[in-house]
Amino acid sequence: MLSRGLGARLRPSRAPGGPVARGVCPLPYEWFRGILPERGPVTIDTSVAHSARIYDYLLGGKDNFAADRDAADQMVAALPNVRPASRMNRAFLARAVRYLVTECGIRQFLDIGTGIPSAGNTHEIAQSIAPQTRVVYVDNDPIVLAHARALLTGTAEGPVAYLHADLREPDAILKDAARTLDFSQPVALTMLMVLHMIPDADNPHAIVDRLLDALAPGSYLALSHPPNDILPDHVMQVQQRMNERLGPGQSMTARSRDDVARFFHTLDVPEPGVVQVHQWRPDRLPDPNTPASIWCAVGRKN
Repeated sequence: MLSRGLGARLRPSRAPGGPVARGVCPLPYEWFRGILPERGPVTIDTSVAHSARIYDYLLGGKDNFAADRDAADQMVAALPNVRPASRMNRAFLARAVRYLVTECGIRQFLDIGTGIPSAGNTHEIAQSIAPQTRVVYVDNDPIVLAHARALLTGTAEGPVAYLHADLREPDAILKDAARTLDFSQPVALTMLMVLHMIPDADNPHAIVDRLLDALAPGSYLALSHPPNDILPDHVMQVQQRMNERLGPGQSMTARSRDDVARFFHTLDVPEPGVVQVHQWRPDRLPDPNTPASIWCAVGRKN
């Protein structure tokens, strides 16, 4: 079972005989044995918001801190549909994984931007249908790293691995993922709500192209991304507030439907194409009053 409430259990560190180091929480190395090669402290600055913990809070999780909740509440104040859109994105993940396993025959997943574990993770959905499915999770947030042992519980037939890595280094991700995945066979690359953390200056389209180049024909890309062309004035306000609150090396870049479609420029994109997450192969007809959400699509490499 996945551990919950990690954020509530972490407390700022205190040097012997000294004051509390405000906002800095050391995580014991034992949590990461077999995941990180070197012994040393893994710290979290709880005074600075982080995108993975903000998303956890929006989904109703407990692995977040006051700075994350404050940033999320400001987002919701500026754009009330942020919270339901986050939940619709999680539902899209479940539908996309089921589609890839049942209709496309995928038995390997490279899930980049894993986020903090909650109910219905990629390996749980995929392996409930095909227990032999292999899954590699990738993220670079220490909180997600702290949950890695929970993520590493797959089935006897289907191994699950976790990589602590940066999306800006796709070659390193591919090299390490090859220890678990067979890149001569089709792989589903899932990148849900992660590419908005890559600014245009870092060329996110080239990063996705590099990852896709390494995948065998018959592989898939499933992607979701915040829009800047739906309620644009409100989104720009959210983007500005987020970028003021996020920690070093983090910034948010919302993108248009056309920009999202460019991630699929080498792929065949089946119906319904690039749509909002609640419109992608819904289990039932969406309510016409459903609030605007997030762009998404699934595409196949030939």
